[in-house]
Amino acid sequence: MKVDILAIGVHPDDVELGCSGTLINEVKNGKKVAVLDLTQGELGTRGSIETRYEEAARAAMIMGVHARENLKMRDGFFSNDETHKRQLISAIRKYQPSIVIGNIQKDRHPDHGRAGNLITESCFLSGLAKVETTDEAGTPQQKWRPAYVLQYIQDWYHEPDFLVDISAVFEQRMKAIEAYTTQFYNGQGSNEGPETYISKPGFLEAVIARARMFGKRIGVDYAEGFLSEKKLGIRTLDALIQNET
Repeated sequence: MKVDILAIGVHPDDVELGCSGTLINEVKNGKKVAVLDLTQGELGTRGSIETRYEEAARAAMIMGVHARENLKMRDGFFSNDETHKRQLISAIRKYQPSIVIGNIQKDRHPDHGRAGNLITESCFLSGLAKVETTDEAGTPQQKWRPAYVLQYIQDWYHEPDFLVDISAVFEQRMKAIEAYTTQFYNGQGSNEGPETYISKPGFLEAVIARARMFGKRIGVDYAEGFLSEKKLGIRTLDALIQNET
């Protein structure tokens, strides 16, 4: 399946936390969107592999994405090596996205940064004809390099290169995040399982606060921020958001 946008997260829920509002926007604009989870999140303190799959499927339905799959790399122990690059390159060539949105290259969780580098390097190598891969049926794949590789901001603050207005879909975005009921505090007075960094009530409050802060930067209610190593351009000034002064 060829898609317009491939969103990649090392753990199920990374994409939801980092760029789900933008993905929902693009789906509503008629774009084809797929999500690729690198690991099953099996080292997470709360929940299980089975519940993560259930939650990821529920979140995908809320976002309205067209496909979601898991590469089943080892949570916490995958490497940015040839084996993992070839696995990811095969997936990139399968979906042939114009835009890849992935983990940032430096963050609190070491998996995020390692995945960010793996994604960036694999997107480049995917465009080299002499890097040979095959699909599930053993058929050789054609080279493919996304036009843009973007990184969403997760735990640590990074100054964004650009911001996307997600105000119209913010509630839907939060429902996608809250689909991970084993991971986040549900706000209903119960919070089963050991307390973790992301299960505290303040974690989702911080997620909302950041979206508000980014939104304020461009004069809207809520926004998501992204980094891009490649300079971005627009064809007309009409693409600029009208910001009240």
